[in-house]
Amino acid sequence: MKIPKRLIPLLEDGLIDTVERQLLSGKEATVYVVRCGEELRCAKVYKDVAQRSFKQAVEYREGRKDRNSRRSRAMEKGSRYGRRELEDSWHNAEVNALYRLAAAEVRVPKPYGCFDGVLLMELVTDEDGDVAPRLNDITLTPELAREGHGLMMGYVVRMLCAGLVHGDLSEFNVLMDGSGPVIIDLPQAVDAAGNNHAPTLFMRDVNNMTRYYGQFAPELLATDFANEIWALYEAGDLSPESPLTGQFEQELHSADVNAVLGEIAAAYEEEQERLERINGDAAE
Repeated sequence: MKIPKRLIPLLEDGLIDTVERQLLSGKEATVYVVRCGEELRCAKVYKDVAQRSFKQAVEYREGRKDRNSRRSRAMEKGSRYGRRELEDSWHNAEVNALYRLAAAEVRVPKPYGCFDGVLLMELVTDEDGDVAPRLNDITLTPELAREGHGLMMGYVVRMLCAGLVHGDLSEFNVLMDGSGPVIIDLPQAVDAAGNNHAPTLFMRDVNNMTRYYGQFAPELLATDFANEIWALYEAGDLSPESPLTGQFEQELHSADVNAVLGEIAAAYEEEQERLERINGDAAE
């Protein structure tokens, strides 16, 4: 197999010993199985932005802090330097998220670092030592579906308590090893407090998982964990130990139409008075 260009420096520096095979090629990266000493690991080689179909949408980047003002301005302007820095920021976002989530006891692959567009991390395997399958490739019993859904709700709570929303969570971004689900693919993870799109992305993540597990345990489809969890988070009451019911009642308030019309009328009168004063001053 021809060695990918981006993996050559890692071989030369001794970070990896051999490239065993290509594992998969996705919308944003190609993943290889590599040997590091006695261990097999994953090397995720990010594709150049021009080759990727998954665009670095503004809604994902919003809220990511960069203390270097020159770098921030360059990324906003889209200069060559800015595009390179934007790529680095995208790559580093995933490894940083992996470290944060591992510390929060969310099951993710163990990261070993990001080197020039290559993320080196743990190879997740099943009980037989083979590469772990994705969740979408597995058929579940109702009991296992309920158990898996419960674990995933616990993980999204821990993620939110750690200040992160996955942003692209589905059965295609979860591996299944002998101990259960492992969450992968996090370059688009967003800051829960600093990103205005976080609530929408969180709702989509949770509802994606509920729909998937609901294929095997239909009663899950009647739950609303997404709104329940987010309401607890907004109220400052969410913790990894928060009990969840899956039930949530929307508080609907009737609009006070008369009050709204009164505000509009008052604003109109105020504007008319302002215009009259301006016209009077001009006449003098």
